[in-house]
Amino acid sequence: MPRIIELDPHIADLIAAGEVVERPASVVKELMENSIDAGAGIVTAEITAGGMTFIRVSDNGCGIGPEDVKTAFKRHATSKLHDANGLAAIGTLGFRGEALAAIAAVSRIQLLTREQGSGEGVSLSLEGGDVVDMAPAGCPEGTTIIVRDLFFNTPARLKFMKSDRAESSGVASAALRCALSRPDVSVRFIRDGKTEFHTPGDSRVDSCIYSLFGREFSAGLLIAESSDESVAVSGFVSGPDAARGNRSYQFFFVNGRPIRSLTLQAALEQAFVNTLPRGRFPSCALYITTRHCDVDVNVHPAKTEVKFVSDKQVFDGVYYAALGALERTHRAPPAAGATRDTRAWDAQKSAPPAGAAKETRAWDAQKGVPPAGAAFRNMGSDEFRKIYNQDYSKPGNMTVDETPPPRKQQRLPDDCEYSGKADSSDEQLTVFPTSPSPGKDFRVVGEVLDTYIVLEYQKSVWFIDKHAAHERIHFDALKNAGYAPMPQSLITPVICRHGHEAVSILLENAHLLDSLGFTVDSFGDDSVAVRGIPESIDVRDAEAALSGISAELRRGGTSDSEQRDNIYRAIACKSAIKAGRSSEPRELEALAARVMSGEITHCPHGRPVAFELTKTTLDKGFKRI
Repeated sequence: MPRIIELDPHIADLIAAGEVVERPASVVKELMENSIDAGAGIVTAEITAGGMTFIRVSDNGCGIGPEDVKTAFKRHATSKLHDANGLAAIGTLGFRGEALAAIAAVSRIQLLTREQGSGEGVSLSLEGGDVVDMAPAGCPEGTTIIVRDLFFNTPARLKFMKSDRAESSGVASAALRCALSRPDVSVRFIRDGKTEFHTPGDSRVDSCIYSLFGREFSAGLLIAESSDESVAVSGFVSGPDAARGNRSYQFFFVNGRPIRSLTLQAALEQAFVNTLPRGRFPSCALYITTRHCDVDVNVHPAKTEVKFVSDKQVFDGVYYAALGALERTHRAPPAAGATRDTRAWDAQKSAPPAGAAKETRAWDAQKGVPPAGAAFRNMGSDEFRKIYNQDYSKPGNMTVDETPPPRKQQRLPDDCEYSGKADSSDEQLTVFPTSPSPGKDFRVVGEVLDTYIVLEYQKSVWFIDKHAAHERIHFDALKNAGYAPMPQSLITPVICRHGHEAVSILLENAHLLDSLGFTVDSFGDDSVAVRGIPESIDVRDAEAALSGISAELRRGGTSDSEQRDNIYRAIACKSAIKAGRSSEPRELEALAARVMSGEITHCPHGRPVAFELTKTTLDKGFKRI
């Protein structure tokens, strides 16, 4: 057995840095959180070249005393935690004492700081975690930290960095979340000498959102509120008309800390389950306030995930806040002087007011909304029930798989053989053939619910999901080596606002989009202008299709072929016949022929496209046998 040795302190610092400092965005997040913890009212973050060569974060906080400057850059050195009892109720954004040490270990740092009321400041320079110089200096009250040449001494990490555009978009996203988490702090973000956003710091969430996202986004928001004895939720959710094609504009904050949480995400989307179509997602900026002892923030090195004592209680708070916002848009405003949190609210209303979540246990479910806590028990879908019951303590459970799992293959007629290949004679597949395959022995009865094709075959009735079947046809066509999309230019470009990171990814892969029939140009830092789309895609679906493509590109971590297949699935879904839209008889005939030939059995996501209802089953149902 090899001998066990104690790692060199410098190597240990580099390993710790790998957990805390993944990319420039991690540095900016940690430094801005330190500024907020220092009581700053003004914070400025500035980067150049994506943050790899230059990052500067300045604040007007309390500053650091000369005697503590060197100590601040040692591992596990912090002013925010003094004993083990403090871990039970953490109220600051930082507490581990690892951030400054980790950043210093992989960069060159210059610190300028002066305590409030002190006549002189101090300057400190470090390289790779070692102090190079320390001297008195004249500087404003507060702290300024300059980080240069990130990962200069760990070249293995450099190869994992993305382009300057992608890294700067990640930094912008991190700075934006910090700004949105504290509307009482004025935050300015400067990229390559240009101010990207500047929040007023007036403690108003609506003005903070307006300064970050603009008039159009702000106009589509609804006030959301709920509270009980231990959890309070406030903020804004988007109205149904302002839904988006992805979740990039869902922001959750717990006690002022920006987090990612499947529980909160599921609660929000459950409130919209009967309002939004599949593939559309609400936006939000929701602030959850709870007792510090009821939330554990010490479960992730970057502190982006937390664990609640009661997931259900927090779920109910977010669910009823969002549901109340939706319901208030369909009811007359309360009379002047009426209180918002009415304990004896009228049971004839379609939903309880904000704050009544815990007082509605006897709510009549027939009125349209179940009592608090029954969101999954009575009206939740299997998808949300699965998310809600997950064990979030396991890292492997912290990913969201939006692709339904493959189901058991349905039996097709005995004389059908599944080829799994697209018809090479119809590569574009944008127009159905005028007649089905010769020699068919099935009869199309018609279409029901504008979604399913009903046909008779031998002694069975078959139901075909026309969207799933057509989606498979397009997917197979896209995978065909000879596929060449027919692009259509748009007279009026479609402006798609997907967020900084998603837009950066789309622009970096413009050549791939072009090969798929999309023509996109930059339209600001968080938007693209779509000037051309494949002929098979409706203009109304362009934004959703690009959203799906950017999500697959951002996900990464798979082989090129698998990632390309995922992109093909996103395009095929948007170019297929939509469920809920009536189809021509010839289209139904053509789809039925492709399915009944055995060529198509499952959609690209693994769902069956057809199932059989035999005469025997029908006879049993009618008690004929």
